[in-house]
Amino acid sequence: MFKNANHDLIIRGGTVADGLGGSLREADVAITGDKITAVGSVPGKGVEEIDARGLLVTPGFVDVHTHYDGQSVWDSYLTPSSLHGVTTAVMGNCGVGFAPVKAEDRETLINLMEGVEDIPGAALHEGLDFNWHSFKDYIEVLGKRPRDVDLAAQLPHAALRVYVMGNRALQHERATSEDIAAMRTLAAEAIRAGAVGFSTSRTIHHRSIDGNVTPTLRATEDELLGIAMGLKDAGRGVLQYVSDWDTPDRKSEFDMVRRLVVASGRPLSFTLSQRHNDPDGWKEGLALLEQAHRDGLPIRAQVAPRPAGVLMGLQGSQNPFSDHPSFKPIAHLPLAQKLTVLRNPEFRRQLLSENSGVDERLAASRPLTQFNLMFPFDTVPNYEPGWQDSVAAIAKREGRCNYEVALDLLLRDDGLSFLFVAMTNYAGFSLDACRAMIAHPLTVPGLGDGGAHVSYISDANFPTFLLSYWGRDRGADKFELSELVKRQSSDTARMVGLNDRGVIMPGMKGDLNIIDFDRLSLRRPSMLEDLPAGGKRLMQGAHGYVATILSGEVVRRNGESTGKLPGRVVKST
Repeated sequence: MFKNANHDLIIRGGTVADGLGGSLREADVAITGDKITAVGSVPGKGVEEIDARGLLVTPGFVDVHTHYDGQSVWDSYLTPSSLHGVTTAVMGNCGVGFAPVKAEDRETLINLMEGVEDIPGAALHEGLDFNWHSFKDYIEVLGKRPRDVDLAAQLPHAALRVYVMGNRALQHERATSEDIAAMRTLAAEAIRAGAVGFSTSRTIHHRSIDGNVTPTLRATEDELLGIAMGLKDAGRGVLQYVSDWDTPDRKSEFDMVRRLVVASGRPLSFTLSQRHNDPDGWKEGLALLEQAHRDGLPIRAQVAPRPAGVLMGLQGSQNPFSDHPSFKPIAHLPLAQKLTVLRNPEFRRQLLSENSGVDERLAASRPLTQFNLMFPFDTVPNYEPGWQDSVAAIAKREGRCNYEVALDLLLRDDGLSFLFVAMTNYAGFSLDACRAMIAHPLTVPGLGDGGAHVSYISDANFPTFLLSYWGRDRGADKFELSELVKRQSSDTARMVGLNDRGVIMPGMKGDLNIIDFDRLSLRRPSMLEDLPAGGKRLMQGAHGYVATILSGEVVRRNGESTGKLPGRVVKST
């Protein structure tokens, strides 16, 4: 600490990646208040100084695809995202959220969030006080809690549709002209109240806990256009879109997306990944994106840096035996008791005998039993295993059945082990498709789903994986580190209209990471029971984050919270 200091914080001698893709350079970075005030050789002293020689200094990361809509109400620490250098999180994606809401529809929105994003209903019931009605009310409630990241919210289509149409929305009735006019007005009000955008879902995979498809699945173009025009009325805001792209085909639906953007003038992003049942479909998605760009339309794709997948374990909610009659009675036992039962030879024989009635061809198409894409997940996580590492390959080599191998792998380390099932982006056991999507200038990193799928997916670590794997470990075809930093900071920030962050230069927001890049790596995931009502969630931290700085304050040192919570709700401007 220095008296008569010139700046509040100076980071000395770090290797700076400026967030614009410029060459790495050694420089000091000074912050006064919540703004960067100098970059280069900074004279004078700081109230606090951090020696960053030999360390990488980046802008704070902006994660545009999270689901902290519930957690942000009860928790000031938006982990796991804040463990991975994220200083701004955008939530309200995929059309699900909790505002606007009428009292009689609260249960509906909880059931939808539980089903679509796997956030325990008991946790939501206990953690949400629903001390709001309109989207503006919700933003105001969020603004009363300090946090370890800045938070931006989008207006979710499902909540909006149910608010306006009630049960007719759940029955997938066509919105009337009066409904659409009301949604347009409410969308404009939400944007003016601070929403950074609007999100919708047209995928059949998004279902409530009761198995019903999302209320937005069959929303007509007129309805989507009316809402998009609400954003035009407000003069700002982005559109976020997820779809199966098969209604009736990718091009015809993309043409509709183009029309929404043309009419509203608002930027749009959509989810793009490699589907294993259509391994080259992403190429057509990029081709359509390129044509839209040539036509001057502000459309981008959100992509993932690795396979999106399921972590199955005896601690979580999913494993290959979840549907077995013998397993169901023990599924909710404490881990120690579960292990005792599973190690009983008689129970083991009974459990494995129940496989005899399962058609292997059917089993291969089910996420819980995709043994060809199911891999042991060791202490050092490996997201690019070969087929020879799969449960199916191990079983073939050892002359055993897939289920027996899976069971033995799950019993390792006293039941703390996981199996990783690659659900997308891993056709041909290769990350080449991921590389091509990341490299494309019209894509941004996203889809990490922080705050969602809490008991069987751990993808909020995408920023750490992006830098450590694609910037260091990949080998000959790795990316320039400065470019990857740009992708995860200024590119993501600009896409959602947050132009005050994501770049290290004077006048920009004082959000930074100081990283020991040689050590940057993912920790092994573990299961916590810290949600409201004792709910479980996966937690996966990282090695190598020396400090994360938000609004000029150090919020984490060596991965541990400092207790400082300068995070606020970021509103559209």
